[in-house]
Amino acid sequence: MNIEEVRDYCLSLPFATERSPFGPDTLAMEIGGRMFCLMTLDGQRDFYNLKVAPDYGVELCDRFSGIRPGYHMNKRHWVSVDFYGDVPDRLQEQLIFHSYCQTAMKLPKKIQTQLGLTELLDTLWKNDRNK
Repeated sequence: MNIEEVRDYCLSLPFATERSPFGPDTLAMEIGGRMFCLMTLDGQRDFYNLKVAPDYGVELCDRFSGIRPGYHMNKRHWVSVDFYGDVPDRLQEQLIFHSYCQTAMKLPKKIQTQLGLTELLDTLWKNDRNK
């Protein structure tokens, strides 16, 4: 996937938004004000960061050379994924979705309710785990 495809897929998820909290060259994809995907726009980096469950992150790093612990992020909870590596596009979409679900599930219940995410998250998370 390229940067435009990653951005488009992220924004296709319910209530996903984008902003540049670290300056104009960094794009953060968010749900409820919390990041689930982070990428640079300056072209100096050929990867993006995603939030993952810790054990899943270790497994992914072991399986793919295009996935490693998150660059400038908490290495336990984030991974960096190469745009053009050995990670198939379909798996990249699944990882983005996993990151989105991980982040949305950690939102305070009040925000989940305001966004109408409670039932949606139950359904999405069940589908994510069955893939």
